[in-house]
Amino acid sequence: MLLLDRESGAWQDSWFNQLPELLREGDVLVLNDSRVIPARLFGMRPGSTGRVEVLLTEQLSDWEWRALTRPARRMAVGQELAFITPDVRLELLGHVPLPPYIRRQDQPLDRERYQTVFARQRGSVAAPTAGLHFTPEVLERIRARGVVITYLTLHVGLGTFQPVRVPEVSEIRLHTERYSLPAKTAEEVNRARLQGRRIVAAGTTTVRTLEHCAQIGRMEPHSGTTDIFLSPGSRLNVVGALLTNFHLPQSTLLMLVSAFAGKEKTLAAYRHAVEAGYRFFSYGDCMFIA
Repeated sequence: MLLLDRESGAWQDSWFNQLPELLREGDVLVLNDSRVIPARLFGMRPGSTGRVEVLLTEQLSDWEWRALTRPARRMAVGQELAFITPDVRLELLGHVPLPPYIRRQDQPLDRERYQTVFARQRGSVAAPTAGLHFTPEVLERIRARGVVITYLTLHVGLGTFQPVRVPEVSEIRLHTERYSLPAKTAEEVNRARLQGRRIVAAGTTTVRTLEHCAQIGRMEPHSGTTDIFLSPGSRLNVVGALLTNFHLPQSTLLMLVSAFAGKEKTLAAYRHAVEAGYRFFSYGDCMFIA
């Protein structure tokens, strides 16, 4: 874990198991409890022997989803697909949508390994990766320091990881993602803000949810969708410290981190991370910005 002071820009090499000692009594640590669903399905078009991959990206109703297909060029509007069984239950048919750089088929073990230890609410097609570092033991040590741990839900969609393909930041539009802010979390966050205590966000998904709720003036229990995009120059009103993994160049996630810590300080810390051999991607290392 790389430590970054966003005031001075100073960085220091550390380890994730030291995180509890970096948190203060009275801090509120907010975690995303979304759970990854087995969103990859394989079906066949009637009368064809070719396999079609379907990746569910967003649930619209009990029986309606947005999805991507491959090969997409062979799919017409109204095309029907046949799956292994007429009872399309994800837990039976679906495969874990592992990141594409993991070059193997998913295994039964991935259904639990590609989850945070506090994952509860089903709906993500990718893990909120900053949460993968936590273990029950680390969480218990954090509680023992007098830190309040609370949860919200943002279901991670594919749009979060899409590279930037437009020349101007003002042209960037994110896909909407569904979130829920529970009553306990709203209460703890509001109380901490009134008392001047620090809100610590685990992951960019948590940052986006909290800052979206503040932006629309609804720091109260509710559910909704957000397409909030944070980049250098954006004002963050809630989060005072951030735990995040290392993100790829030309990504909106790196822009969010730069909005929080400053572009030059963030890129300087990233240069050190690359030189020091820190690991990127979902199963990689992390950075704590305070």
